[in-house]
Amino acid sequence: MIKHYVLSINPHPEYEWDRHNLRDPLSGQRPDLAALVAAEIEKIPGSYLVSVNLEVTVLEQAPVSKSELAKPELSLPGQTSEAKLKQVEKLAV
Repeated sequence: MIKHYVLSINPHPEYEWDRHNLRDPLSGQRPDLAALVAAEIEKIPGSYLVSVNLEVTVLEQAPVSKSELAKPELSLPGQTSEAKLKQVEKLAV
């Protein structure tokens, strides 16, 4: 079985689970890998010890902008950089 997915790697995700994102290129849905394996054994009830071979071939890589690679800054509108620093220090304590 050959499946194609889009892998997105975010170096600075808002949440850790969004660091590596695997999606179906047509539907945008996250693949249910367990369901794919179950489909290969025809969903016959029971418990199985399975071996899954994963071969990854990069077909295309989209360019990444420099802004996506840069670590996002904490932005507090209407404050000078000194005031922002003080606010961040308060939050860290």
